[in-house]
Amino acid sequence: MTAPLRLVPDDPAPQGPPGAARALHAIARISHGPVPLDFDRLAAEFPAVQGGLALAGEADLELRLACTGPEELRTIATALYRAGAARVHIDLVLRALTPAPVTLRPVP
Repeated sequence: MTAPLRLVPDDPAPQGPPGAARALHAIARISHGPVPLDFDRLAAEFPAVQGGLALAGEADLELRLACTGPEELRTIATALYRAGAARVHIDLVLRALTPAPVTLRPVP
């Protein structure tokens, strides 16, 4: 028997109601329509929104999400379109990368 796929390690400080593990991590890149999206309202409405960046380039906004599962991720994507997003691109996070400490060695 194989272990279930875990996309990222458990969050050391999970948010949301007790028992609602936020193990599905994703990045949502959003291009808004004529009216910019209200990041503060989105973050207040959806506990899955962990943070975000306003961007200059192909996308206008990038949201860091930690969802309880695929259903919550679909709910957020639908809500983004309803809030006025023209395009939403979601990438699942497979693992978090952390730089290793640099070890300096003397040159012989």
